[in-house]
Amino acid sequence: MSTNPSPRTSADPAGAPDEDVPDERRRRTILIAVCIALMAVVASVSGLNVAQPDLAVAYDASQSTVLWMINLYTLSLAALLLPLGAIGDRLGRKPMLLTGLSVFGVAGAVAGLAPSAEVMLAARLFSGAGAAMIMPITLAVITSTFPQEERGRAIGVWTGVAGGGGVLGMFLSAALVDVASWRWLFVLPIALVVVAFAMVLRSVPNSREKSGHDFDTVGALTSVVAVAGLIFVLQEGPEHGWTSPATLLSLAVGVCAAIGFVVWELRRGDAALLNVRLFGERGLAGGSITLLVVFGVQAGVFVVLFPFLQAVLGWSGLLSTLALMPMAVLMMAASGLAPRMAARVGPRATMATGILLAGAGLALMAAIVSVAGGYLSVLPGMLAMGVGMGLSMTPSTEAITSALPRERQGVASALNDVTREFGTALGVALLGALLSSGYRNAIDSRLADVPQGSADTAREGVANALAAANEAGPDAEALIRAARESFVDGWQHAMWAGVAVMAALLLYVLARGPQHPTHTPANEPEPVEVIAP
Repeated sequence: MSTNPSPRTSADPAGAPDEDVPDERRRRTILIAVCIALMAVVASVSGLNVAQPDLAVAYDASQSTVLWMINLYTLSLAALLLPLGAIGDRLGRKPMLLTGLSVFGVAGAVAGLAPSAEVMLAARLFSGAGAAMIMPITLAVITSTFPQEERGRAIGVWTGVAGGGGVLGMFLSAALVDVASWRWLFVLPIALVVVAFAMVLRSVPNSREKSGHDFDTVGALTSVVAVAGLIFVLQEGPEHGWTSPATLLSLAVGVCAAIGFVVWELRRGDAALLNVRLFGERGLAGGSITLLVVFGVQAGVFVVLFPFLQAVLGWSGLLSTLALMPMAVLMMAASGLAPRMAARVGPRATMATGILLAGAGLALMAAIVSVAGGYLSVLPGMLAMGVGMGLSMTPSTEAITSALPRERQGVASALNDVTREFGTALGVALLGALLSSGYRNAIDSRLADVPQGSADTAREGVANALAAANEAGPDAEALIRAARESFVDGWQHAMWAGVAVMAALLLYVLARGPQHPTHTPANEPEPVEVIAP
């Protein structure tokens, strides 16, 4: 059954008319449902990281193959976000969400039972495709369902789950690997999918765009090639070298496709998959750049923190993940607080405060981290970063979704998600490279009295150095000390680079950040068909 939409009210030009807004109890159920679905997706991004040795043994697989089992999910997720978000706007957000949950759940079950590496790789590819149907639609449901006065708080909850859910998922995954088997890693996402499917089927209303334009097939395909090519570069560059033929070819394809996408979208005008002209506005540009940098720095910090906790402090994977929970909890709490702060002082001031706190957290970690200080030497910086990231992510997300009209919320949400994925890949690649470079430069001067073979192994990384120490005899203690101290030097090198990036972002947001909450769509909206559930 479908109904024609009544005229939009002046109270909420970008939102649904009052009669289309579910009651408070149902809105709460909708928010819980989409957050459970989102949690399944973000938990799967990082879950397999804790099981790399187990996967290598189970499938007799190389490290490269194991990394593809992890990265293929992220690659397919990022590449398909924009086209599937746009298709969801047209065909209906509820059926797209239910389809995504079904594909994701089945693919997760196949992955958990996979008898070979080839089956696992295929399952991870389809899991990413299912996640690409789920992730943008969860946010689009919020922005198209909640009234203006509640939308910011709901986005804050969604942002908190998106930002902190990965850490929680990693902790639960590490616990499952420790007490059971790596195959149990897929039980949690599947269980979340089952719960989310039942709640979505019962409670989430459907809405879809009624467009007078053909679907932008060329724009969709070029966006897939552009995103896949550039993400591949960021994932494979550190592994195979930035000047390897595969990396350079992927970079060329990605850049050419990205340029082609922009040119084509400019020609399409109102019929474009994504109106790239909107990036000239403060909200969309400021929100996108802030999310790109903040998620990049967050991912880079995790690249540094895990080897510090495991290799330098000697903690287990489970304990190391648990050590990140205070940061994740504060991030989620600050994400919920950000909408109220933005309502009082404005989104630009809120974003700037968050960026300042996150940058101060990086500076704290860079200044006081030490082998002797252990976890307490990094905890204050982690807490400041958690609060800062939570404050900056929510208004950035709302700035992006507010820049596009209601019937394009699937595209707006997909753009938000693509920005996060690019930021994550970029942060891991760049800060990881800075850490490795700083480590190698620092350890060279500390290996003068260590045998050549052990010294060469130690230069490859702190984990390699600790492994080489087992065969270094009387030089073992000196080798371990040199590796741990050099890692801290590399840590400081990477963190100060992060501080410089956050300082540049702060200046940009102060100059060009969104000044006021914007709920008016950038374009005159086309008719939206609201379908009774």
